[in-house]
Amino acid sequence: MSKPSLGTRLFISHLLVMIVGLGCFAIAAKVSSPRMFVLRLEQLEKRGLFTVRSARTYLVDGFNIAWNIGALWSLVLGATAAGGISYVASKRIMKPLKQMKQIVQQFAAGDLGERMPESEIPELNQLGVSFNSMASSLGDVETRRRDLISDLTHELRTPLTVMRGYLEELADGKIEGSPELYLRLVRETRRLERLISDLQQLSQAEAGYLSINLQAVNLMPLLKSLVERFQDQLLEEGPTIKLIYPKELPPALADIDRTEQILVNLLGNAVRYTKTGSITVKAEKANNQIWIEVKDTGIGIAHEDLPYIFERFWRADRSRCSNSGGTGIGLAIVRRLVELQGGKIQVSSILGKGSVFRFCLPTA
Repeated sequence: MSKPSLGTRLFISHLLVMIVGLGCFAIAAKVSSPRMFVLRLEQLEKRGLFTVRSARTYLVDGFNIAWNIGALWSLVLGATAAGGISYVASKRIMKPLKQMKQIVQQFAAGDLGERMPESEIPELNQLGVSFNSMASSLGDVETRRRDLISDLTHELRTPLTVMRGYLEELADGKIEGSPELYLRLVRETRRLERLISDLQQLSQAEAGYLSINLQAVNLMPLLKSLVERFQDQLLEEGPTIKLIYPKELPPALADIDRTEQILVNLLGNAVRYTKTGSITVKAEKANNQIWIEVKDTGIGIAHEDLPYIFERFWRADRSRCSNSGGTGIGLAIVRRLVELQGGKIQVSSILGKGSVFRFCLPTA
């Protein structure tokens, strides 16, 4: 047996309230009205206006009959009026909810363009605003997901096409194998591995399946080794990289491997988009947190892009990322790794002047 709908329940609840109210009124009036009528007659007799002692019984009976008829009509008219008002009120409340149900069904069918109209009921209007905000977010995510799939398809097609071309020519004997050719094939293979690894890590990070081993960690050896590693990769005409840190830095409560992954990603982006100038890695303690900052003098990020820079399935400049080999999901992984360690990450940037990425980890 199906349960009654919310509109039916609202209608019935309004009727029950009306029936209980009228019932209490009728019972109270039925008990008190005859007594008050008799007392009124006695007061009139005492004043000597007229004598109704012999007709009192008939008057009281007549009053009861008239009152019962009036009460019955009052109940009928009251129930009709209350039923009509309850029906209109329940339809008014249920209308936006039914609209929301229809829009959700359209969402399930793949149409994310519908939105909730404004409602005269403040609470339902707030619900509609929140629903529209959620719908907009879902639409943005779906758009970015489709864009990313298109970009990844292109990214995957390029190395596969290159590898197939070389392998077909090797098989046909049109070219001979050489160390240089094999290195090209290895580079394309590594490119595919990186794409697959990024997608796998993003999926695990979003689902919360990444293992986090929090322990007291001295970050200074890690920072120094990373700065030295990236310094070796920079060309003479490229940017310089330096490390700034206090004399004493307390240990952080962190996962050393995940923290290294965060820093490698941030430093890699800084090196990729900074042709000249400097890259500065800075560590400092503030309250019960250790802040690590990666600052560069590279191409920067547009102000309108900053709110979306850490969102999954989003890239600021597809052509730039494609040419540089980025997949557009590295920063989404970085943010999740920071959050899993109890920290937070921030970004500030000026287009054409550079960017500053900084994140914090709790002290041990």
